[in-house]
Amino acid sequence: MSHILAIDQGTTSTRAILFDGNLRLVATSQLEFPQHFPQSGWVEHDPADLWSTTAAVSRGVIEQAGLTGADIAAIGITNQRETTLVWDRQTGDPIHRAIVWQDRRTADTCARLKAEGLEPKVTERTGLLLDPYFSATKIAWILDQVPGARGRAERGELAFGTVDTWLIWKLTDGKVHATDATNAARTLLYDIGRGAWDDELCTIFRVPRAVLPEVRDCAADFGMTRADLFGRPIPIRGVAGDQQAATVGQACFAPGMMKSTYGTGCFALLNTGRDRVASKNRLLTTIAYQLDGKPTYALEGSIFIAGAVVQWLRDGLKIIREAGETHALADAADPGQDVILVPAFTGLGAPYWQPECRGAVFGLTRNSGPAEFARAALESVGYQTRDLLEAMRADWGSRSEGILRVDGGMTASDWAMQFLSDIIGAPVDRPVVRETTALGAAYLAGLESGLCPSPEAFGQRWSLDRRFSPGLSAARRDEKYARWQAAVDATIRFAGGDRSS
Repeated sequence: MSHILAIDQGTTSTRAILFDGNLRLVATSQLEFPQHFPQSGWVEHDPADLWSTTAAVSRGVIEQAGLTGADIAAIGITNQRETTLVWDRQTGDPIHRAIVWQDRRTADTCARLKAEGLEPKVTERTGLLLDPYFSATKIAWILDQVPGARGRAERGELAFGTVDTWLIWKLTDGKVHATDATNAARTLLYDIGRGAWDDELCTIFRVPRAVLPEVRDCAADFGMTRADLFGRPIPIRGVAGDQQAATVGQACFAPGMMKSTYGTGCFALLNTGRDRVASKNRLLTTIAYQLDGKPTYALEGSIFIAGAVVQWLRDGLKIIREAGETHALADAADPGQDVILVPAFTGLGAPYWQPECRGAVFGLTRNSGPAEFARAALESVGYQTRDLLEAMRADWGSRSEGILRVDGGMTASDWAMQFLSDIIGAPVDRPVVRETTALGAAYLAGLESGLCPSPEAFGQRWSLDRRFSPGLSAARRDEKYARWQAAVDATIRFAGGDRSS
């Protein structure tokens, strides 16, 4: 039993990655699944797809490596956060499709609660803002829309979970209803200071306490899998939301260390240690990880659209066939054009939090074409990351390390990473192991199982693939960023919003 299975359940696909006892990648299996868009701004997943792809890739990666369940010491789970599921405790059947973190259907509810003056109380306890991004208003929406669901929930007949909880339930055949502190911290229902579900918040958001899972450390006992899945029961020993798992995988264990993950969205975390920093710049205060009952806090900035903007070029505009084509296109773009794309397809995240915004393009000319759109798409990710880092610097001061560790699919693009370094004016470090989200989940499972060393020793194993250093002059950097900010301001005004709200 010398291997660790990491399940990485993401927004558009599910992956299983097998690591050996030294956390070296052995094999990978991945399956995409359908996205459902019932209305503008609504995003759903079929819970059955989340489970079936998880089971398939988990069994597939073990078979691919020529191993059996007897070779797997533990399982670690990492997941798309905030995505909300509600199911029947008796049958295990979901009562509605999963409502995805990107979904904006509860924007009016959040606006009403904000108008009632409740946001300061919510933020003080949870570190979050009143936004449809988080789980609580999604839970209430499901309970209100599905006939009889609210009464059943109050009687304890229904269970809520983020994706990790759903997978744990399915893996253990309904024996364990649990989550970890990092996922609980994204629900708007969890007091991150006390480390407990909050009764008053449950009342505010109209979520019965009876539906909530037990909260455990990131490295903990989450039960045993059904024997029939892998030929023997395997312990589940590590769980963390995807961005927190990436923070662990990037070995950002010291206060001041920063990482940014580029998947469907982009998520930057700054480790603030035991210091729970209240943001004055509309960032989130969250739990980076929790070990031995002690939370380590972080400032987080969330961008809703990062890698998804490249998918839009492929699937929406159909100007590329695969993501790798964007690099050559961006290189070929007319340097005399300065097209700005604000990819607010599902609203703007941090530090703006404008759920009603939609995407916009500025600076088009008669000669603007695929190359200019590709460059603008890649640049938009760099601009949005600078938005986050500017807010982090304002909240945290000069105590941050100043180097950004990056991971995720988009980091394969040297062009995008060089522009990122240029526009933030700081070094960008890409690690040798880019599957840091799965690596973090595997490490947590290995730590709890006694296979992996202390966080400090694990951090010493981190190795650099390439450092990107800024090559753009400060004047040109600030000129380009000013144009980006003007484009964001215009996009917010067009949607009837106010940047200061």
